[in-house]
Amino acid sequence: TKCESGCVCADGLYENLDGRCVPAEECPCEYGGLAYRRGEQIQTECEICTCRKGKWKCVQKTRCSSTCNLYGEGHITTFDGQRFVFDGNCEYILAMDGCSINRPISSFKIVTENVICGKSGVTCSRSISIYLGNLTIILRDETFAISGENPGVQYKVKKNALHLMFDIIIPGKYNMTLIWNKHMNFFIKISRETQETICGLCGNYNGNMKDDFETRSKYVASNELEFVNSWKENPLCGDVYFVVDPCSKNPYRKAWAEKTCSIINSHVFSACHNKVNRMPYYEACVRDSCGCDIGGDCQCMCDAIAVYAMACLEKGICIDWRTPEFCPVYCEYYN
Repeated sequence: TKCESGCVCADGLYENLDGRCVPAEECPCEYGGLAYRRGEQIQTECEICTCRKGKWKCVQKTRCSSTCNLYGEGHITTFDGQRFVFDGNCEYILAMDGCSINRPISSFKIVTENVICGKSGVTCSRSISIYLGNLTIILRDETFAISGENPGVQYKVKKNALHLMFDIIIPGKYNMTLIWNKHMNFFIKISRETQETICGLCGNYNGNMKDDFETRSKYVASNELEFVNSWKENPLCGDVYFVVDPCSKNPYRKAWAEKTCSIINSHVFSACHNKVNRMPYYEACVRDSCGCDIGGDCQCMCDAIAVYAMACLEKGICIDWRTPEFCPVYCEYYN
């Protein structure tokens, strides 16, 4: 009924993010606050998504991988997404195959050794051992050592300023990528070509998180401590009976921990907030920052934030959160 000033696109055209009028085929797609042009792709562990007419069209990958995380002072996220925390000064089996009673032959076994790293009794992952038949890889003291050989296993080692990465192929069975940040964080990414049963603290990898607390004796434990105790590598180690709360033991550190970890809840990570639930990562960060009271407290805090950043990256969201003043990454000596 009345005229209004302004510009509109002609029939059949739509305004894109640059303010130009384009046909529907040219419409961009949005993900994590970023715009993607027609035909551009983003990938997650199980899907490839392509931008078409302003919407994402996703297809499942033929081979889907899953990741188990061990980070900070005993935080684990299993292959199926179950989360728990444990403190234990012992060696524990993270993941292995050959768990079924019919086929008890194992082609790989990954063991973590924990050591006390705080006065309150919290532990942090210190050493990782990877057994591949007669081939053994030990990760310890920010470096690695390889002994023995196994012609049936292919592996490659990659290094950068932050991580050691191992690509391992057991032909006809598994493709594995192991990522270690040389401190407390360790990621096991597995893509399998067989329905071989997997077991250990990383769960049974059957797509159902409700039965992840399956013990070595093949029953589902009533709580995580019973489950953790069943996967001790050395049965002579003492059992874990309770989980330490470092912030109640070190209340003077709690305010500092909450303040520094609040970056996870801040605008810095806002693009990721609706893709990855931040609260478990924030709570883990506060817990670890309270617990590392003998030294390396900033390392504990930075490692915990890095795990959330990595979870965002898995969803295609890259967050530039480190600064020269906050959790900096130093160049290598000759770089």
